[in-house]
Amino acid sequence: MNGLILPIDKPAGWTSFDVVAKLRGGLRWKKVGHAGTLDPMATGMLIVMFGDCTTQSDEFMGLGKRYRGVVQLGLTTDSDDLDGKVIAESAVDWDERKIVETLDSFQGEILQRPPAVSAIRVEGKRSYKQAKKGHVVELAPRSVTISEIKIVEMKNPFVTVDVSCGKGTYIRSIARDLGEIMGCGGTLAALRRTAIGSYQIENAWQLSDALKHPEFMGR
Repeated sequence: MNGLILPIDKPAGWTSFDVVAKLRGGLRWKKVGHAGTLDPMATGMLIVMFGDCTTQSDEFMGLGKRYRGVVQLGLTTDSDDLDGKVIAESAVDWDERKIVETLDSFQGEILQRPPAVSAIRVEGKRSYKQAKKGHVVELAPRSVTISEIKIVEMKNPFVTVDVSCGKGTYIRSIARDLGEIMGCGGTLAALRRTAIGSYQIENAWQLSDALKHPEFMGR
């Protein structure tokens, strides 16, 4: 097979397409794709496929994923993360027991409403494009599986969590829903994808290093 699978540690500020375009040009492959979009503010594991390996996209998309996210309570944005416009700010009635109980209730197979600013198509148009035009976008809840939410740290107004989940889960939605139940609003302040299936972030390539590696050049 004339192909390559390359786990990349996506830097903040880059879209997943930016990474693909940079690698396509720098490594001189004609066919390059990725499995699992990361928002520009997010960092971490992005599986990039080259050549014949691009046919494995669906296989990688179906793998479980792990994230570390930081939820900021008391802040609501239109995108459910800090890249969006601030809609409201509220005082936080900090209650660690309620935070724990709420996050526990999100585990398992649940219905989750995707963020309005997302790539989901509504009547053939991307949701985020409609939202950015000021249109009201109501996305129907979808069934997702969250196998584990582990609290790493709680320090008012921030809650840091590790999340293991299946395809289609939005960590931004977890942040928003936690804030809504807490009565103060919530948004995602930071996100890092730490694993896709057996691919761990510790073994991912930095973009600059991958571009300099002669064995990755197109052939």
